[in-house]
Amino acid sequence: MKICLFDIDGTLITTGGAGKLAFLQTLQEAFDIDAIDPGVPFAGRTDRGIVADLFDHFNIAQNHRNWIRFTDVYLRLLPGCLASCAGKVLPGIKLFLEKIAQHPDIKLGLLTGNMADGASIKLRHYGLDHYFDFGGFGDQHTERDLVAQQALRATHQRWGQSVMGEQIFVIGDTPADIRCGKAIGANTVGVCTGKYSAKELKTEAAKLVIEDFTVADILFEKLKL
Repeated sequence: MKICLFDIDGTLITTGGAGKLAFLQTLQEAFDIDAIDPGVPFAGRTDRGIVADLFDHFNIAQNHRNWIRFTDVYLRLLPGCLASCAGKVLPGIKLFLEKIAQHPDIKLGLLTGNMADGASIKLRHYGLDHYFDFGGFGDQHTERDLVAQQALRATHQRWGQSVMGEQIFVIGDTPADIRCGKAIGANTVGVCTGKYSAKELKTEAAKLVIEDFTVADILFEKLKL
């Protein structure tokens, strides 16, 4: 058995900025803060970490009540933002997922900084939600490595404790994806469909780097397909 754990934004899809737009609109609606981009980085980070930085920037108290207030509004606004932005499924993804899904010994999961409900909304919008039903998400942790640990626990709960790191492939478009995959002893695959170059992903010692999923034959070979 092999497990493929996918990042979402920049790896499976690009939302055309819908996620950031929904974050800024949420600040405006939930906290009456002018929706001006403060320059907080998003790529490769968890939603919990991004929200923490936004709260610090705008002097919003870091507490559970404000987190719930933020997420409730964000999840309500996100579908409309996705509909209004020019996002898409990234090249080769649908064919790759369909081929993997037909193989009984390869299981698909998520390792994403998105909060779980936000991940579901994004994937459902682009018709990819039916491929994934377990993983690690960015609701609880500000650090990506802790999300990787959550994804590993979810893998063991679903497929058994015997699944080892060398059976897991963590696939993403940022150095953070590569680092968190290595933190759980997984194989790491960098894909150059986000903001980072092949050189930057190779600097993190990714086991494999591909330009996009239209040239995924070498990954199929690693998965023994």
